[in-house]
Amino acid sequence: MNTNLTVDLLLIPSTLDAYHIALASGVLVLSVILVITLLVLTANLRKQKKAIAPTTAPNAPVAIVEPQIIEKVIEIEKEVLVPGPAPKPVILKEFTPDAATQLLSLLQKDARFIDFIYEDIAAYNDQEVGMIARVVHDGCSKVINEHFILAPICPDKENSPITIHDNFDADAFFLTGNITGQAPFTGTLIHKGWQVTEIKLPKISENHNVSIITPAEVEL
Repeated sequence: MNTNLTVDLLLIPSTLDAYHIALASGVLVLSVILVITLLVLTANLRKQKKAIAPTTAPNAPVAIVEPQIIEKVIEIEKEVLVPGPAPKPVILKEFTPDAATQLLSLLQKDARFIDFIYEDIAAYNDQEVGMIARVVHDGCSKVINEHFILAPICPDKENSPITIHDNFDADAFFLTGNITGQAPFTGTLIHKGWQVTEIKLPKISENHNVSIITPAEVEL
């Protein structure tokens, strides 16, 4: 069944009435709202991109770190973070009293050293003390020269200038006065010091009582 659709062009209004004006105004307002909304969204997106973007300028030069510097920094961090080995405990040497008591025995035998130390010399005048000291001095000198070989630590003359270099032996040199900074130090030799190069104490039997310095003497 054929149906012919006929449009009467006379029905299309040729002038704008109130209805069409309101409709056009609504469309215009919606268009403006849509444009404003798009502008607001675009501005927000730009702000977010600026916040995320790096602070450096696009054309700014990039610092290049050499591998050696990176390795050095890693080594320093390891030294700081990783604790080093604990210091070794100081081990003190223990000496047997045999040699010491043997030396006292020799000094008592040849110089009457123990008797002199325990004698009350306040009862004697200076001349008498001098006579006794001479005997003790001769006996002590005999014992030292027979059983010890000594040598000066510093062969220079006393009261002469001396220079103490780096890594000096703190046991061999005793520094006094104004000590500032690090070696080398320049000063004056006050005492040359002594060191033992050889000890020649006599041998004793296994059953000898070394705690006896000198036996008690009894006359019958």
